[in-house]
Amino acid sequence: MSDTPSSLRGIDVDPKGDLEALREGFVEKLYFTLAKFPGVATRNDHYLAAAYLVRDRLLNRWIRSARSYLEGEHRTVIYLSAEYLMGPQLAHNLLNLGMTEQLRAALASLGMSLDELIEHEEEPGLGNGGLGRLAACYMDSLATLDIPAIGHGIRYEFGIFDQEIRGGWQVERTDRWLRLGNPWEIRRYEIEHPVGFGGRTEAATDAQGRFSVRWVPERIVKGVPYDTPVLGYATSNANFLRLWTAVAAEEFDLEAFQIGEYWRAVEQKIQSENITKVLYPNDASPAGKQLRLEQEYFFVSCALQDCIRLLLQRTTIDKFADKFCVQLNDTHPSLAVVELMRLLIDVHGLAWDQAWAITTKAVAYTNHTLMSEALEIWPLPLFSRLLPRHTEIVFEINRRFLDEVRSRFPGDAARLRRMSLIDERGEKHVRMANLATVAAHKVNGVAELHSRLLRETVLRDFAEMTPEKFTNVTNGVTPRRFVALSNPALAALISEAIGPGWLREGERLKELASHADDAAFRERWSKIKHDNKAELSKWLTSQWGLSLDPSSMLDAQCKRIHEYKRQHLNALHALWLLSRVRRGDTSVVPRTILFAGKAAPAYHMAKLIIRLIHGIADAIEADPVARRVLKVVFVPDFNVKSAQRIYPAAELSEQISTAGREASGTGNMKFAMNGALTIGTLDGANVEIRDAVGAESFFLFGLTADEVARWQAEGYHPGAVLQKDPGLVELLDQIEDGHASPREPGLFGPLLDDLRHKDPFFVLADFRAYIECQEAVERAYRDPGLWTRMSILNAASMGRFSSDRSIAEYAERIWRVPRVPVA
Repeated sequence: MSDTPSSLRGIDVDPKGDLEALREGFVEKLYFTLAKFPGVATRNDHYLAAAYLVRDRLLNRWIRSARSYLEGEHRTVIYLSAEYLMGPQLAHNLLNLGMTEQLRAALASLGMSLDELIEHEEEPGLGNGGLGRLAACYMDSLATLDIPAIGHGIRYEFGIFDQEIRGGWQVERTDRWLRLGNPWEIRRYEIEHPVGFGGRTEAATDAQGRFSVRWVPERIVKGVPYDTPVLGYATSNANFLRLWTAVAAEEFDLEAFQIGEYWRAVEQKIQSENITKVLYPNDASPAGKQLRLEQEYFFVSCALQDCIRLLLQRTTIDKFADKFCVQLNDTHPSLAVVELMRLLIDVHGLAWDQAWAITTKAVAYTNHTLMSEALEIWPLPLFSRLLPRHTEIVFEINRRFLDEVRSRFPGDAARLRRMSLIDERGEKHVRMANLATVAAHKVNGVAELHSRLLRETVLRDFAEMTPEKFTNVTNGVTPRRFVALSNPALAALISEAIGPGWLREGERLKELASHADDAAFRERWSKIKHDNKAELSKWLTSQWGLSLDPSSMLDAQCKRIHEYKRQHLNALHALWLLSRVRRGDTSVVPRTILFAGKAAPAYHMAKLIIRLIHGIADAIEADPVARRVLKVVFVPDFNVKSAQRIYPAAELSEQISTAGREASGTGNMKFAMNGALTIGTLDGANVEIRDAVGAESFFLFGLTADEVARWQAEGYHPGAVLQKDPGLVELLDQIEDGHASPREPGLFGPLLDDLRHKDPFFVLADFRAYIECQEAVERAYRDPGLWTRMSILNAASMGRFSSDRSIAEYAERIWRVPRVPVA
């Protein structure tokens, strides 16, 4: 319970936001928080002072929200995610507070530029791509929709690597995102939760004759939380993100130090802190696998212990599912199922049936992939050694579940093997997706196609047994960050045309459609796009020494580098355009093809694709005719900050993954919200985007998911495609002959061999359809009025892809939580 004197309760402090108060507040932060004065203060000091000034206004709303939630009987969403790509916070928080211009004026009166401080901010790289950015969008929408929520994750000391390009190759550098401080977070020193690993279990019978188990861990680390407030837009509500860091239960062994064993004196500290040292350690080695499993268990254990701590301040343990709904963002947090059962049974004394009823009522699971390698499994020997009590609970869940399967499907041994939580083929593994599906009261995919394929393929047996569990919630993105903040000129034009309400009511964007035939409006729309391209070119030059021609079409593919996302298909098209120019084709539309994205450090084929892109870029630049109409640009170190510059400038969005492989995609939505037209396959959310914008405003090509499955079943032979397409053969031969690597002719041999003999992602199969579709793009782009009209209609159709709509659906259909406005 709180130790706060009653005389202090209910008192509010409301920091003022007028110009003079902001000026004085900024100087006070510089002097009294940072201990700096103007003569010695650096730009980082100025950024920190501004951030602390803004944070005070955030905390005022957060405290009011926390008080409202504590005093009410409101159900709270517990969002568990291994990744959060929150993006830079200063400009976003100013937007949500509605005080951007006030602070701009206050800083200008002190001779400083708000834009320079915004640009200075370091971005937390606590995610790998779409999964982490989705979690950030959802935290934004949860707050905006007044839904009580706490996001739990890991405070990685070093985030996703910084990407450099050297000689066309990706080079990884440590992401030291905390080196200059993080003013947005608050450490909660009074909260620590113990997390055990290894050891043994001891069975016993209590005084009432009930069977019980006690876990005796071999080692214990402690989790300590760092909180970051997450403010909603145009609301008083603020939720928070609670990220956990691992510390040693005993950080310093004084006895070992006194006898000169200095390494042993700090060994426990180093071993414990390794758990939250790096985002996604390479799990190719046994040590890497163990560290990854430790990370996942550590943060869900901390999160659930913290929920129970909060719960017991107000009520009893049996009310857990009434107070909390626990959302698993993919399979990484699936251990929450087993840990919640352990806490309820072993620590709080509930019987199995009651604990299981609470767990299944509380837990819901979002699946984000159809690719088997991304559905986590853990070697049983590792799992049982690291988490012996959890292994016993998994076995018991599995025993009871398989009894249900036998009763529903008698005699179906194959189904039992497929649905078991333990994969017994070869070395035994624990199947985390199966575990999450068995325990969750709802399982959702993230696009209509993905959800259908989930029911028909990966989780088919489960969907046949409990069809009522399965639903779809198509992903969404926040228009606040990805239009209002990223593209202020376009946001102002939209607000002028239809009013500002679209930032909270996305469906109002439909009203833009009536302006698509207004020539004057189209001209203003087109100018904004051109100006954004010019601004991007200036930024590329200053940041990376790159450039682009703002008068050329900006054709962009920005996403994690992976074979199924098919950046090499796009690269082949760039080489095809170069061949057209060399053949004397003067009809090629001037085009800049922009790539951005990171390859996993151990993913050699993805790194080879990056090298191919740079090789083709060099070949174009070396041709005096081609470089006048073509350019290939690779933007290093793609992150939220650079994305906010690229999305507003792009005119063509490349969403060309193999059909049936992309769960949803969210980059497709961000590009389209900013008026880019899409060239893509019927994959992920592309299907719904095409339905929304209309077939005439979407450049469609390629095999469907059903056709891909049929070709795979019948036996796909890429050689047969090559026999029918001499132009494609010539392109591959050019690469083999060193046109993209003149000093290393055989460099791309592994990639070419894979395409010619396997082509697992149907690059060659879709090549000719892709080329023909790109020719349709050229024809449309030659008519500026037509292109701009389609651009406006694309943006007008994007309201349904706001993350606000997604969260409203989760709240209504899965979490069953109401809005709780904060006064």
